[in-house]
Amino acid sequence: MIRTATAADLDAVAALHAEARATYYRGHIPDDAFDSPAEHARTRSGWEKAIGRGAVLCAIRDGAVAGVAAFGEREGAMTLTQLHVAPAHWRSGVGSELHTAVVLAWQRAGVTHARLEVFEKNTRAQAFYTHHGWYPDPEEPHTGNHLNLRFVVPPAA
Repeated sequence: MIRTATAADLDAVAALHAEARATYYRGHIPDDAFDSPAEHARTRSGWEKAIGRGAVLCAIRDGAVAGVAAFGEREGAMTLTQLHVAPAHWRSGVGSELHTAVVLAWQRAGVTHARLEVFEKNTRAQAFYTHHGWYPDPEEPHTGNHLNLRFVVPPAA
């Protein structure tokens, strides 16, 4: 089941985000950059604001948050800011279901294009996005250690 996140989901969403980020950042950037009390507080605050705006979707499995996606306008462009799946649910369809739900929300809102940034060492995520139709941004392929991807939102069926 995919649904809009609520304030009651905040702790689970923040914990899932921390767990997922550790899988792709560990060994590539200093642990303090993603696994320190200050970073966890910053991350939780960001999720709290996003949930408050209604811009977060949760995938629920067995009564628990198994995946999360956030999106919104940034710098004049619709942006998929986060899409994380709990490692225990990788390759189970949770990410694809979340992606589909985000695309449907964009279609309802009349969004025609979107963007995202993905950590350059996270090849698993890059393959996921490529599979779902994302492509390298031809104008700005990199931002720091992240790849910039673009997506053409298909017309609603």
